[in-house]
Amino acid sequence: MGIKRSTLYYQPKKNITKKQKELRIRKKIEDISREHPYYGYRRITASLRRNKLIVNHKKVLKMMKELGIQGRIKRKYITTTNSKHHNRIYSNLIKDKELTGINQVWCADITYIRILNGFVYLAAILDIYSRKIVGYAIGKTLSPKLAITAPSMAVATRNTKDLIHHSDQGIQYACKDYINILKAHHIKISMSAKGNPYDNATAVHISVTSGHCFR
Repeated sequence: MGIKRSTLYYQPKKNITKKQKELRIRKKIEDISREHPYYGYRRITASLRRNKLIVNHKKVLKMMKELGIQGRIKRKYITTTNSKHHNRIYSNLIKDKELTGINQVWCADITYIRILNGFVYLAAILDIYSRKIVGYAIGKTLSPKLAITAPSMAVATRNTKDLIHHSDQGIQYACKDYINILKAHHIKISMSAKGNPYDNATAVHISVTSGHCFR
């Protein structure tokens, strides 16, 4: 019939519509995100290309927003306590202590707040009975000066008679300037045991609910 042999093996290309292609890309984006939850839109774009799906990274970002997919950020653990110093360490005075009102025990701690271009440190003092922040300071470094601002604010507005100040053994709380502020207002000093976060569990509450306590 004058027909080439290769014609018998010819398979016409399937006509894939634009909508079908987008659905395929969306499905693949969901699969990649499920397998690699820390991938952002650029890494997902690269993964799509490895799977022969050539898509602009801006389009991938748009699709991810429409699908409600966002790459998770791997949080870096930031240490806020430095207990390697030669300053005096005080005993724990609040263990099993029952509170009946405010200004009986203040608990101090330092945490950090993540912002757009990094993070800042928050030094705060919490009244254990009322769960309210009574003094705080925000700064870019973990200098003793940051911690000192918090009790200075607290003692200016609160009654410190028969008050216990509790903290960890960090150098910010054990330094001479900080201790002198507490002693000047006749505040008893209490510290948690080294390496025992449960002794200072109330202060840990600051890092979780600091925004709620500022009222």
